[in-house]
Amino acid sequence: MEEIRREWPGAVELRVTVDGEPARALAYPALVGRPEPGDTVLLNTTALAMGLGTGGYAMVVAVPDRLPPDPTGPGHLVKARYTPLQATVLGADEQDSPHHELLAEADSLDGAPVLVADLHSALPALLSGLLLERPGTRAVYVMPDGGALPSWFSMSIAQLKEAGVLAACVTVGQAFGGDLETVTVHTGLLAARLVLDADVIILAQGPGNLGTGTRWGFSGVSAGEAVNAAAVLGGRPVASLRVSSGDARERHQGISHHSLTAYGRVALARADVPVPLLPGAFGAGVAAQAEPLAERHDLVPVPVDGLEEALRADEKAWGVRMSTMGRRLDGDLEYFLACAAAGRHTASLL
Repeated sequence: MEEIRREWPGAVELRVTVDGEPARALAYPALVGRPEPGDTVLLNTTALAMGLGTGGYAMVVAVPDRLPPDPTGPGHLVKARYTPLQATVLGADEQDSPHHELLAEADSLDGAPVLVADLHSALPALLSGLLLERPGTRAVYVMPDGGALPSWFSMSIAQLKEAGVLAACVTVGQAFGGDLETVTVHTGLLAARLVLDADVIILAQGPGNLGTGTRWGFSGVSAGEAVNAAAVLGGRPVASLRVSSGDARERHQGISHHSLTAYGRVALARADVPVPLLPGAFGAGVAAQAEPLAERHDLVPVPVDGLEEALRADEKAWGVRMSTMGRRLDGDLEYFLACAAAGRHTASLL
């Protein structure tokens, strides 16, 4: 290991040498210990070798000469179970938690809006639209386990919390590292509302979604399942559309097939679907693509005036990078406008 390049809560980015060549690596000190310059580190180079855009790091598996102390608790939830880096955490919903009594019979979100999106990159843009209309709204992010398992991988979460625009993160299922941990999406939503006092709950994948180019083989089907969970708990689901003009893949042009499948087939409960009023032929095409969703959901046209300016201002003020699949605001503005429009509509429900 040559040097520490940068760090954020829960993660340290390193410059390492692999087979004589420099490379980026990422360590989670809580799991593997804190590497220091000159250390020999054991690496998993799978993502690096595959050239993954989101996770193209070598991952530190261990610092053999300086192992972290054995965990002593509290907590009995084991996440990333039966992997070499399984982590024991205190679940908000487990018996030893101070929140267990509150959550034991909890069954309602009391109508709180649950803003659902496919990609992790939607998170800053959703907040931008929400806070443009309702400054000071207390938003809590619930991160399921369809993408990265450690929330520490996300610089966006750390930056948004530091900027004071995201109150907290709840990691659910096999995901871990949030301000609260829970066993399921359902208890994650309840914890966000009842323990963390969320005005709005945002639920989207962590970084590193997975897709296979098939109708059903993509991790974003969890967006449809999130709509169902929000509804069964008495929340108000809002389904943010994944829209793109910059993605070269036909299945993601206009409204992505991910949104059409997740909301049109997987989501069995009714949700508000904000449809951004984008200009020109592209906007008309998006509106037409959304029409079949009206059989299951309530389509809500949402103006996008002022949203671009808000996105650009917030990116600078919050220190967060608005980026999806490597495309910035100028490379796929419609994507970010659609997310911000969903945030704008959600603000109107408060």
